[in-house]
Amino acid sequence: MNQLTEKLIECPYCAETINVLIDSSDIEQQYIEDCQVCCKPINFVVSESADGELTVNVYSEDDTF
Repeated sequence: MNQLTEKLIECPYCAETINVLIDSSDIEQQYIEDCQVCCKPINFVVSESADGELTVNVYSEDDTF
């Protein structure tokens, strides 16, 4: 069973801080999810840090990563 981890992210469009649930099976994955506040599409990149913690980086559609 996959574990969900709650993370706080800042929307790259409206700068609101929102809670998102990240599935541990999404490591090294990229996906798009709409902001809960402004409804614009946020690009999520999920990775694992050296100490085993999930990290989430978010980008707007115009950002390069």
